[in-house]
Amino acid sequence: MGRPKALVTLGGQPLVRRALRVLDDGGCAPLLVVLGAAADEVRGLLPAGVQPVPAPDWAEGMGASLRAGLDAVAAIDPAPDAVLVHLVDLPGVTADAVARLAARSGPDALVRAAYDGRPAHPVLIGRAHWPGVRASAAGDAGARGYLAGHPALELLECGDVSTPDDVDTQEHLSRWAGNTVEP
Repeated sequence: MGRPKALVTLGGQPLVRRALRVLDDGGCAPLLVVLGAAADEVRGLLPAGVQPVPAPDWAEGMGASLRAGLDAVAAIDPAPDAVLVHLVDLPGVTADAVARLAARSGPDALVRAAYDGRPAHPVLIGRAHWPGVRASAAGDAGARGYLAGHPALELLECGDVSTPDDVDTQEHLSRWAGNTVEP
């Protein structure tokens, strides 16, 4: 994309702001944003009340960002029952999908959005799973290894209210720019 995805603008708004609006509208609080590339620029886009979380080893991949985010959430007193993990490059994820997952919140929750039965994002991770997810988060795999085949994992269909398509290229962005549906 030529720049960090959080700074990419779609519909006149940076992707990080769009993602935060979806989380807020879906009932998530508090809101934390893990910062990596261009951390200072992204930090400057965060609304008041959103907690920036530096990931010093962000270049390692999603695993480093997930670990930093989980550590920050675990430090909240009292720690929430669960964390909903959402990626900035998913403009088709809606507040309805976020709310659907958040409604399953609990310390033992392990819920992943599914689209026509295929697992995708966002993911709800209960506090009981944080150590295991953190230990398995490496490289660009994030929580994938922990979630794969985990007996507690629940797939929650969200294809009726959201789309899982990400924005990885200018072509993807152009397709979304022509989409009049706002998440």
